[in-house]
Amino acid sequence: MCGALSATAGPREDAELLAAAEAGSVPAIARALENGAAIDAVDDRGNTPVMRATLAGRVDAVKRLVADGADVNRRNAMSDNPFLYAGAEGLLDILRVVAPKADPTLLNRYGGTPLIPASEHGHVEVVRYLLERTRVNVNHVNNLGWTALMECIVLSDGGPRQQQVLQLLLQHGADPGIPDRDGVSALRHAEQRGQTAMAKLLRAAGAKP
Repeated sequence: MCGALSATAGPREDAELLAAAEAGSVPAIARALENGAAIDAVDDRGNTPVMRATLAGRVDAVKRLVADGADVNRRNAMSDNPFLYAGAEGLLDILRVVAPKADPTLLNRYGGTPLIPASEHGHVEVVRYLLERTRVNVNHVNNLGWTALMECIVLSDGGPRQQQVLQLLLQHGADPGIPDRDGVSALRHAEQRGQTAMAKLLRAAGAKP
């Protein structure tokens, strides 16, 4: 289970809805809603049914809950919501469902957008979707002082997927000149890590050491 229902969370129907969402049972979700369950009931970790379904990777459940008006912007105790979590974890199918109703200015516990961890992990298609279909700020700086471009360098090996991510970021306006909080440039980080291909892409985009 992704979190037990708290004592004050609501009636039995709310608990049934939360469990049905996590299990991905659309019929059980429908029954719980028909029986009066609150669509945005929360468990003791602040997870709503749509968040529980997201954590469990239950695409059909997410679709049903969103169609019924679930709040995809509510964040749990970890400051995650379906948009932030799906982006960070590479859950593209869920991201497509929740993104049209998501507030792209909401941030995760690191003060970042979903684009930043997606770039770090090399979730190429998620990065493409976020850049092409949402209003996520490509140059947002998180609490560590890193943009998505910076994080895809400093927290990766600069392999093929990160190279594709870097190309996408640059194509969509990522500024290679934004340094980290110590004033070290993305190009310098790439060179120090022996990321030859990443450094070449940065230089082609006009980056300076």
